Amino acid sequence: MPALRRQVAAVTAVLALSVTAGAVSTPAFADKDRDPQKLSTATGYGGAVSTVDLDASAAAIKILRAGGNAADAAVAAAATLGVTEPYSAGLGGGGYFVFYDATTGDVGTIDGRETAPETMPANVFTNPATNKPYPFAELVSSGVSVGVPGTPATWERALERWGTLDLDEALEPAIGVARDGFVVDETFRQQTLDNKVRFSAFTPTRSLFLPDGDAPAVGSVFRNPDLADTYGLIAREGLDAFYGGELAEEMAATVQAPPKDPAWVPPASAPTASIPAFPGHLTTADLAGYRTLDQDPTHVEYRGYDVYGMAPSSSGGTTVGEALNILETFNLKEMRQPDKTNPAALHHYLEASALAFADRGRYLGDPAFVDVPTGALTDPVFGKERSCQLNPGTAATKPVAAGDVDSYDGVCPVAPAVAAHETDTENISTTNLTVADQWGNVVEYTLTIEQTGGSGIVVPGRGFLLNNELTDFSYDSTNPADPNRIEPGKRPRSSMSPTIILEDGRPFLALGSPGGSTIITTVLQTILNRVDLGMTVAEAIAAPRAAQRNTANVTAEPEFITAYGTQLAPYGHKLVPAGDAFTSAAEIGAATAIEFGKHGFMTAAAEPARRGGGSAMVVSPSR
Repeated sequence: MPALRRQVAAVTAVLALSVTAGAVSTPAFADKDRDPQKLSTATGYGGAVSTVDLDASAAAIKILRAGGNAADAAVAAAATLGVTEPYSAGLGGGGYFVFYDATTGDVGTIDGRETAPETMPANVFTNPATNKPYPFAELVSSGVSVGVPGTPATWERALERWGTLDLDEALEPAIGVARDGFVVDETFRQQTLDNKVRFSAFTPTRSLFLPDGDAPAVGSVFRNPDLADTYGLIAREGLDAFYGGELAEEMAATVQAPPKDPAWVPPASAPTASIPAFPGHLTTADLAGYRTLDQDPTHVEYRGYDVYGMAPSSSGGTTVGEALNILETFNLKEMRQPDKTNPAALHHYLEASALAFADRGRYLGDPAFVDVPTGALTDPVFGKERSCQLNPGTAATKPVAAGDVDSYDGVCPVAPAVAAHETDTENISTTNLTVADQWGNVVEYTLTIEQTGGSGIVVPGRGFLLNNELTDFSYDSTNPADPNRIEPGKRPRSSMSPTIILEDGRPFLALGSPGGSTIITTVLQTILNRVDLGMTVAEAIAAPRAAQRNTANVTAEPEFITAYGTQLAPYGHKLVPAGDAFTSAAEIGAATAIEFGKHGFMTAAAEPARRGGGSAMVVSPSR
């Protein structure tokens, strides 16, 4: 361990070379013959990583080169993303960690989802004056939206179960990047501008991310010494320094009395008329009581592969799994077209997704509070029965009804259950990373602070944003049958879908993505592209995306509409552009993946363009 600690320290020193006095450069590599540019695809041996960010991938790859394993490298990358992707992830959020253990051949998971404070009322999102929910835009930027963070506990638990480093060692690369800085790219600047109005309302947020009243310029160096100090505190004193002590008191105080500038006035052009900054309910007792959960993964078989995902409180594993079970009954390879448009296969994908989302809305919630029928939802017999509702030639009228998990035998026809009324408030931000090591261990990890920019509230002097994860709960607290209604201590439903696929017991493909509820469709479509439509893993990620979540319209990227809109129109699909009021992007997801070949060969793949392009690296590049 001491030798590995020295190697990790050397890695941090290398990362510090990313910023020199009076100059801006990209991170340096220990290998003098390795080009330090951002690559979306990398092939080779000895371990691999794919993230959305060059610094995060560099941190992971150097941990691997220093002898650390996939769990060590994943935590190092995640902590670095907390520096360079602070609007998507960080100490103030939560997520789901999936690990393939090459020694045992088992897949294990950690649920690090945020929880609702114990004193949070069920009707907290309802305006008593109107008896209607507050506008989403007002709840987002508030203390009331902040759940108990689970990310630091997830890092500690992952290292305890599977790692070889201590948390202080895994944090060293991120501390270096936070202190010495990283180069601002167009994505970071644009995401800051997208949040300029609400960031400006909170004094510590404005001070950190809007120096001189503007977003950091592209090409400038952004440093976060407060976050470096916070990481350093956790490294020295352990997890208790986050979930207890002064930091816990400061987080609770910040949530209960958000640090809004009393003189702040929204500009006339602001999309949000006001930011009430409602006080929240987080307490030091909530922080002290937080625990991650070790869980078995979901599992389905698809085209001879074993697909493992995240079980509830995430809806990702069950929904992706059910959709795959529905698609299993159709021969999608026979639907391929010479021009690669594949409209019939895409129609099946969209319809299977809608059916699975119907069941997600009807049945999915925190299993500590709701009897979630995970076994039924991932049962191939149930999937076969649900496939009876898929018309190969015509899109069904949406929303489609949920299936009956209490009575199914795989025989058509079947009377569906009632439809679930569901309003999707899960936001498109989040981040994902994929790591594999020389021993064959694999990590798929999705983490988030929810909204791009989370709650918009930086803990004063601590350098990180708090989440707004509680807006993932259903707003209607009056329906006791809603599995996702607010309850104290409950985990809100998530769509995060970190997925590991095995072939004959060995890794074939690991993948995941950000994107709110479109995470599910992104992972599903990428699997379809790779397994059924014959694309390479890089092509599968780069292909334009569409998301059908049991709604009248299909949300689609503009490139998807251009490429497939005409071909899908005869089926009755109406495609509308992706995007929302909080971001200028019209993208769906930002996936990462690693595919595993023979004799230890790995292909790491990231986005070539979405979110500014991702970063794929391998320990020993192929020539």
